[in-house]
Amino acid sequence: MYRLVATGSTTFNEPFNLARQFKALDIMSHGRAGWNAITSSGEDVAANYGRKIPSSEDRYGRAHEAIQLIQALWGSWGRDAWVHNQETGQFARKDKILPINLHGKYVGSRGPLYIPPSEQGQPIIFHAGGSPNAHQLAGRFANVVIGAAFTIEDARAQRKLFRAAAKSYGRDPDEIKYIAGVMTTIAKDRRTALDRRIQLGGDLLTQRVGYLQQMLGIPLDSARMNEPLSAAQLETARPSRYDPRSDNALKIAKQGWSLRDILAHGVIDYHPVIVGPGLEAADHMQSWFEAGAADGFWISPDVNADGIDAFVDDVVPILQERGLFHKEYEGKTLRANIGAPDQYGIDPRV
Repeated sequence: MYRLVATGSTTFNEPFNLARQFKALDIMSHGRAGWNAITSSGEDVAANYGRKIPSSEDRYGRAHEAIQLIQALWGSWGRDAWVHNQETGQFARKDKILPINLHGKYVGSRGPLYIPPSEQGQPIIFHAGGSPNAHQLAGRFANVVIGAAFTIEDARAQRKLFRAAAKSYGRDPDEIKYIAGVMTTIAKDRRTALDRRIQLGGDLLTQRVGYLQQMLGIPLDSARMNEPLSAAQLETARPSRYDPRSDNALKIAKQGWSLRDILAHGVIDYHPVIVGPGLEAADHMQSWFEAGAADGFWISPDVNADGIDAFVDDVVPILQERGLFHKEYEGKTLRANIGAPDQYGIDPRV
C-alpha cells in the first residue's frame, strides 16, 4: 500500500498554494498523503526566489503561522458540506464552506479552500530537523519527525526532546513518532555489498578521503585506497568530537578493511549505513526500536530499482518473523497506520 509524503518549504511558498497542492494529493491518494513541512536554510535556495534567507526567528515564525493557516484552510470545507445530489443539482452546502480570515505577522489568507475532506480528513504533518526551533515546530504540529542520528543514545535523546515538546503543547507524546534514518546495501555477504557500493560510488569514494582524514585526525593517502590503515595510523587516530560518525569510522578502520572499503561502509553518509546481509539490517532496526531510539525507520536504499526489492525480500520477512513488522495494514489511510488521532482543521489544543 503506497504512501505519498512530499517536502514543501514554508519559507518561500504561499500557504494557500501548499494547502491546495497537498490536500489535492491527499484526495487523489485516498487519504495516504503527508506533508514534510520544513523551512529553507540555504542561500542557494533563496537565490532561486531572488531573496536572502531570513533569520531563524523569521523562518520559524513564518512556519508556525503557515502550518496553522494551512490546517485552517484544510478544514474550511466543512466535513458535512458535501452533498453531490444529482437529483436536485445541489453540489454542496454553502453555509458549511466558510472563509477563515486568518492574518498574522508573516502570512494570511481569507479562504476558504474549495476541496472536501480526504478519507483521512487532511494530510499528516511531518517535519525534519533537530534544532530547538525544530523541536517546537514539530511538538506543536507534527505527527512524524524524520530524525538524523548515528547512535542509539543520540536518537533516544532526540526522540525524548520531541516528545517533551509535544507534551508542552498539550498533546499526548505518543502522538509524535520519531523516524530514524537508515541507508542500506543488502547483499548475501559483506564483501559482495562492499563491492556493489564501490561500483556505485566510483570516484566519489576517493574524493571523500580528505573528509575521513579530518574525522580521524590523521593523514591519509588517496593513492593507497586498497590498503588498510597502518598500525601507526590506527594508534594515532582519534575520532573527531565534532562529528558523531567518527567513532564508527574508527571502529571500521580497526577491523582491517582497506581505505576504499572503509569509505564503502558509508562511514560519512548522512544516516547509519548497513552493508551486508538482511539479517544485519533487521538486527540494527530491532536494537534501535527496543531501546526506545525509534518508532520506525526512513529507509534509503542504495539504488531504488533493486535496493528496495532487496530490503523487502531480505529484511522485511525477518522483522515479520520477530513480530516487529505487520503482515497486513491496520487501516486504509496513512493516519490510521501511524496511529495519529483524528484531526480536521486546526488542532484546538495548540
